[in-house]
Amino acid sequence: MMKIVEILKGIEIVSVSGTKNKVISGIEFDSRKVQKNSLFVAVKGYKTDGHNFINLAIASGASAVICETLPENPEKTVCWIKTDDSAKALGLAASNFYGNPSSSLRLVGVTGTNGKTTIATLLYRMFIRLGYKCGLFSTVCNYINEKELDATHTTPDPVQLNRLLSEMVYEGCDYAFMEVSSHSADQKRIAGLNFEGAIFTNLTHDHLDYHKTFDNYLAAKKSFFDLLPANAFALVNADDRNGRVMLQNCKARHYTFSVRGMADYRCNIIEQSFGGMGLKIQGEEVWTRFIGDFNASNLLAVYSASELLGAAKKEILTVLSDLHPVPGRLEVIKSPGGISGIVDYAHTPDALLNVIDTINKIREGGVQLITVVGAGGDRDRTKRPKMAAISAEGSTKVILTSDNPRSEDPEKIIDEMEAGITPDLKRKILRITNRHEAIKTAVMLANQGDVILIAGKGHETYQEIMGVKNHFDDREELKNALLLR
Repeated sequence: MMKIVEILKGIEIVSVSGTKNKVISGIEFDSRKVQKNSLFVAVKGYKTDGHNFINLAIASGASAVICETLPENPEKTVCWIKTDDSAKALGLAASNFYGNPSSSLRLVGVTGTNGKTTIATLLYRMFIRLGYKCGLFSTVCNYINEKELDATHTTPDPVQLNRLLSEMVYEGCDYAFMEVSSHSADQKRIAGLNFEGAIFTNLTHDHLDYHKTFDNYLAAKKSFFDLLPANAFALVNADDRNGRVMLQNCKARHYTFSVRGMADYRCNIIEQSFGGMGLKIQGEEVWTRFIGDFNASNLLAVYSASELLGAAKKEILTVLSDLHPVPGRLEVIKSPGGISGIVDYAHTPDALLNVIDTINKIREGGVQLITVVGAGGDRDRTKRPKMAAISAEGSTKVILTSDNPRSEDPEKIIDEMEAGITPDLKRKILRITNRHEAIKTAVMLANQGDVILIAGKGHETYQEIMGVKNHFDDREELKNALLLR
């Protein structure tokens, strides 16, 4: 419970009508969740405009409304707050309502196309192992200390986000690590949060169905760094040219990391196999359970951020050597018959290329790479032919299959993928729309020593078809097929 005047701190207000001393019981931007004495924030969203639901919110008990456009005949019993940016106002209001919980934590955000989940999760595990209480917001799962919570979005909405942050504070958390998606930055879900640090991984082709252009996508990521205060740190991947863009006009302290060249934090791969890789980080050697150049970069980001947060070098390296890969991220499943199965969340052209390149650097001559890949429905269609082409160029055989078709016809999605295959590579391609049958076929085609890559869904335990989520886990499917082999 809080007075409206307290909730409005920091919000740029155009006008207020009605008393600001009313006590508010909660904040909502979904009119269906409004209860008596709620503050309803009308946000213009990607698909719907909250202004169209103001009357429903009032009918459900809202006693105050934040909006950008006032109705022609505003209800006199309601406190009306007009602002030029209700999305930003929602974030600030939610933060105020829950007592600005991010100011009581050392909050670090991770953004970029690939690597967010791995870096945020490993930082959470790192500081848990170092003896701290921590929170995590990730694509796979949210955590408050050891308590596991389902994750519905990479970055939750502002109300849920601040509620969970307040629970982390209540539970005594010292740190919180968060994936910051481009959608959340663009929609200002992180407005009002106090970040101690931000990490940029890389920027490649993704989410153009939402952002429309790469420049818009870049601007959304950069807006996160533009919010950082001077006492925060900004840590960026120097191997991606967009890392320097993130630092332009960024008030925070600047740091870089690289696995290729000069940077504040450096790393190189000494050796690797399907069992792990040896790294030299800041001149110190460490063996890890991870593989791939991109994971070397992810681990270096974890090391760098840990040091910037005050952890000792020796302790960081000790924990790094014992950390396990995040579920569904280059997760290796071996069969008794000597076949290596790999499940990975790669669902962008760049991520898929990185995974295939990693496997090809390790696999020996004569060993097949059989790739099973699809593309999600109702998402960026331009990446479909690119992903198929990358798979065909880097694999011995490719099975094009269904991913999460959502509302689309999976056959048409595969048609669009297959359009990217050049005539000379058509011989490598099989089409098996049923993902269960596709994985089963890949295992039947494999010989001892071969590698099977199941790409696209990673940790997901469902397949969404026509709005229905059916249980489906690539790891389960692969394990079962390998056992039956």
